[in-house]
Amino acid sequence: MTGPLDQWRRPGPTPEQRRVDLLVGAAVTAVTLLNMTLTTATGTQVLGPPPPLPEQIFWTLAITLPLAVRRRWPATVAVIVSVAFIGAQARAAPEQQMTSGVLFAAIYTLGAWGRDRRRARLIRFAIIAAMFLWLFANLVTFLQRTPASAFENASGHISPLFATAVNGVLINVLIFGFAYFFGETAWTAARREHELAVQAERQRASQAEARERAVADERLRIARELHDVVAHHVSVMGVQASAGRRVLDKDPAKARTALASVEQSARTAVDELRRMLGLLRQAESPGPPDSASTGGVDRIDDLLANAREAGLRTTIGVYGEPVPLPDSLSQAAYRVVQEAVTNTLKHASATTIDVRVRYLSHDLEIDVADDGRGAVTGRDTGGMGLVGMRERVTAHDGVLETGPLVDGGTRRGFRVRARFPLRPAAVEVA
Repeated sequence: MTGPLDQWRRPGPTPEQRRVDLLVGAAVTAVTLLNMTLTTATGTQVLGPPPPLPEQIFWTLAITLPLAVRRRWPATVAVIVSVAFIGAQARAAPEQQMTSGVLFAAIYTLGAWGRDRRRARLIRFAIIAAMFLWLFANLVTFLQRTPASAFENASGHISPLFATAVNGVLINVLIFGFAYFFGETAWTAARREHELAVQAERQRASQAEARERAVADERLRIARELHDVVAHHVSVMGVQASAGRRVLDKDPAKARTALASVEQSARTAVDELRRMLGLLRQAESPGPPDSASTGGVDRIDDLLANAREAGLRTTIGVYGEPVPLPDSLSQAAYRVVQEAVTNTLKHASATTIDVRVRYLSHDLEIDVADDGRGAVTGRDTGGMGLVGMRERVTAHDGVLETGPLVDGGTRRGFRVRARFPLRPAAVEVA
């Protein structure tokens, strides 16, 4: 495993952990002093005649008191405890039980809390090596001073001297081995906890980003829907109002027809806006509106009826065998035609518009062409209309082509062509 986590260093103890260490250090010191008193009272002198009582107290405090800051300065504590432990044994201090446990705790703490891992390992190896050298020296001295009569009651096939040496080494191997192993295990557990916290934080950040992206996508969808609904009907209303104004004095009947179309387009736009606002209030239905209420391929002819009322000559052709389309794809195709018709009414000054729907073997193709001025500023600057069309087509893995129609080097209009790949089920129906 590589990366920043390889350079991770365990943070120091918390204030609560420091207070616990102070209490533990004080408690261990008190118990060790008590055990020293009891050991002296029993007359147990394994290492020889003990030193004076003040010196015994000194060695006991030197070994146990550093535990009060063991997690704050683990390396320093381990070194002090180790040196004091060897010094106490060299001076034949009688207390051996509690101080051995303190040495174990110091080595463990260095493994679990040492921030510099290489330094922590080197110090522990040095301490363990020093302890074994001291052990071998004591064994040699012990074996040299022990008379043969001391083992007269021994039984078995192993030499008593050899058994004593192996027993001492084995016990110390287990003690120091466990201290090293448990220290490494504690540090690894802390690192894994840190990794889990980092992963959880990344996941939270990813989820927050996904939520923000979902909100942005929803806002974009709403913007597209509002643009498609409002722009189309307002464009038709503008054309009809202009036509009505021009013929108001000359032909009142045509003016009334144009105004009726404006009224109908306004009502349709209001109905569409109410429908969209209703969808936005539905917390249980945050997805895009269905084609039944917004229009699909089957309603393209109704769309062109509005264009005809606005004065355009329209033609529509359906080629190939129609197949059932997913609602979202049918709606996207409808919106492409709607936006193309809207742009024609707003920008092209066209007289005719031709819409062709082709059901190909693996694709649905929508082709809209007019005979207007061709590409103009209103349509080729990346406005919301063309951007919305491209986003809708891309969302279905389709391809959108827009540009002027050129015939013999002369522009003859503007063309929008979108191709949507059909799902396998639709192709099989075809």
